[in-house]
Amino acid sequence: MIIVTGAAGFIGSCLIQRLNQDNFNYIIAVDDFSDEQKNKNLDGKKIQERVDRENFFEWLDANYQEIEFCFHIGARTDTAEFNVDIFNKLNLNYSKKIWKKCHDYQIPLVYASSAATYGLGELGYDDNESLISQLKPLNPYGESKNDFDIWALKQEEQPFFWAGLKFFNVYGPNEFHKGRMASVIWHTFNQIKNTGGMKLFRSHNPDFKDGEQMRDFVYVKDVVEVCIFLMHHRRNSGIYNLGSGKARTFLDLVKNTFKALAVEENISFIDTPEDIRDKYQYFTEANMSKLKSIGYDKPFTSLEDGVSDYVKNYLAAAKYF
Repeated sequence: MIIVTGAAGFIGSCLIQRLNQDNFNYIIAVDDFSDEQKNKNLDGKKIQERVDRENFFEWLDANYQEIEFCFHIGARTDTAEFNVDIFNKLNLNYSKKIWKKCHDYQIPLVYASSAATYGLGELGYDDNESLISQLKPLNPYGESKNDFDIWALKQEEQPFFWAGLKFFNVYGPNEFHKGRMASVIWHTFNQIKNTGGMKLFRSHNPDFKDGEQMRDFVYVKDVVEVCIFLMHHRRNSGIYNLGSGKARTFLDLVKNTFKALAVEENISFIDTPEDIRDKYQYFTEANMSKLKSIGYDKPFTSLEDGVSDYVKNYLAAAKYF
């Protein structure tokens, strides 16, 4: 059996689909299953059992001998949420408990960290573990992820294999439920469909032209390939970046969305809201050399190919992965 927490969510559900493709069908799906729209991500997938996240540890104590691997993908990911207690409960303390159970029961663990830990990138975007305690995230979400990374690195008692993955700007199918927290591509697709155009934030940094703010956009299908690799690899425990390794502009992303829809480009700019302007990232790019150094050699999907696949085969068709 393989545990996937956050199973009904965006990345978790895509991971289950990828596991099913390799005939891993004894999946223990852990989540809060109260959101019916989110639950659609699991339609058609082969799952052994659904376990509510509140009952998970009791379930694990009774069934740990049958568990082969744990993917802890579930988290509160709202960057606009400022109730620290929520993050302490769902991101920090819940993750600590999973870590301890995986140590006690000798279950290998992959968990979701985040590139939000890097803040404005003052120290760069290298997954150097000696720098993690010096990072300055910009919001409680990023702080909760960094706090857990710091805690994990200090633990003498560890799962026999573990990896924390710093997800950069993940996009792709199964994010219909995410609303304003969905990827820019999802918002671009919907704005083009509804208005015929797309509004991007104007640059307020003299080093960047409007729309040329840059992000490391990584396709969710690549993210789950890395997860599968680590499940089989089970060596070289540590914290790893997970991006495409190539920063691209928001203009690149939007232009490719128009192209995939076969709609003439209509791009305009609006001011970045003042309440986020001083914390707005103008550049992120994952240094991917560490993951490659342990043997991961699959190429990452280009932005052009990723946007085309996502828009044509999922968004336009209203289909799930």
